[in-house]
Amino acid sequence: MQFIITAYDYTDDRALTRRQNEREAHLEGIRKRKEANEVLYAGALLNEGGQMIGSVMILNCPSREYIDKWLEVEPYCTGQVWENITIQPFAVPKMFL
Repeated sequence: MQFIITAYDYTDDRALTRRQNEREAHLEGIRKRKEANEVLYAGALLNEGGQMIGSVMILNCPSREYIDKWLEVEPYCTGQVWENITIQPFAVPKMFL
């Protein structure tokens, strides 16, 4: 089943610093999930000035519960980078899988 995650960062003065501090651990986890075919697509949301303010991911995972367990250990969650996260079922056409 596919899901789309939209995650907006905290907006306090230290938010970007926390994102930078957790970035390598976050990317390593995404690489592993990409290799397992769980991450179909991912990228950073940018503000008008090109600064990262969040993330979007399209995932192929067995269930919403599976994603919830992953987010419990995701560095951008544990490191207080992502503040507002939405997770929605998403239909990826077979031609893109």
